[in-house]
Amino acid sequence: MLNENSKVDVLIIGGGLAGLTSALHLSKYKLNVIVVEKNGYPKHKVCGEYISNEVLPYLSFLDFNPFKLGAKSIDKFELTTPKNKVIQTKMKLGGFGISRYTLDNALAKKAKDSGVMFVKDAVTEVKFKNDLFSISTKDNKRFVAKTVIGAYGKRSSLDVSLKRKFIQKESPYLAVKEHLKGDFPNDLVALHNFNGGYCGLSKVENDVINACYIVDYTAFKKYKNIEAFQEQVMYKNTALKAVFENATPLFDQPLTISQISFASKNTIENHMLMCGDTAGMIHPLCGNGMSMAISSAQMASRLIISFMEGNINRRTLEREYAKHWNLAFKSRLKTGRIVASLFRMHGFSEVIMGVLKCFPKLLPQIIKRTHGKPLLVE
Repeated sequence: MLNENSKVDVLIIGGGLAGLTSALHLSKYKLNVIVVEKNGYPKHKVCGEYISNEVLPYLSFLDFNPFKLGAKSIDKFELTTPKNKVIQTKMKLGGFGISRYTLDNALAKKAKDSGVMFVKDAVTEVKFKNDLFSISTKDNKRFVAKTVIGAYGKRSSLDVSLKRKFIQKESPYLAVKEHLKGDFPNDLVALHNFNGGYCGLSKVENDVINACYIVDYTAFKKYKNIEAFQEQVMYKNTALKAVFENATPLFDQPLTISQISFASKNTIENHMLMCGDTAGMIHPLCGNGMSMAISSAQMASRLIISFMEGNINRRTLEREYAKHWNLAFKSRLKTGRIVASLFRMHGFSEVIMGVLKCFPKLLPQIIKRTHGKPLLVE
């Protein structure tokens, strides 16, 4: 039985998608794993809640089926501009919609049933010495681990402790999420642009619409509250107005998160393998951050298993993880940054839409460049 005095094989900082799928994968190979997560389950998170089908073979390998939880199958994509130009396309690979409230809770339960130990706490310091990690927490717990995965999300005080470069730069983005009850197609993910940002809409389980938007905080703070911003800015996009005005909010207040950074991050920090948003965040405009988190968890888990079996040393573990991560995601992140920067240019989204309408094969190609192929499994 694991306890805080045990020397564990793997300690995972963060119990989101990357942390939970890593924990499940590693537990299948009988490694002892501790997940340190500051929040309990279930919990809503600011997230687009759309996942590319590329991860389904891997989730099957983990004996996890999101459709048993009510996930919605999605194969259509719609894009609109601030001046209400519209284009739709069929997505070749497609995806599914499921809330983080349901998904994370189910993954955590499965991991616990597989023998993973969960500690509700926050990591404050990680030291590496003599080929071992020593980990300290806010509640003064101490752990020793052979390997550590950093999967604690977009930003954390731990990033400050680790002196990560991106944390020193201000980021002007604010993200807002709501769950709504109303009419919206089950098989559609829509991306609606407005001046200063964009909003993604898709269905999740229980016929709930997930609405998640990101906006430049400088533009947002000119308005006294979220409702005023939505009515005076977002509703100029008639597609957004139609959904929001005819739907019932399910949260008492929308969820928000600020200081979102799309800057480049190191995939290895102090010998830790960084996964999910901790390693790099794709613009929500491209709607594929959840599958990237799951994919990076698979990469890290495979290499850690090889390391623990003595097939590779730590130097090779770190080098191979960085190489595989860059091969899989660097191009996606670059495409996301380019697309987002083009849509931020005043009026340029209308020009882009004109080009996409003239060359309809371009949009599926852009989607393809921000998504991966179905994950191979053992």
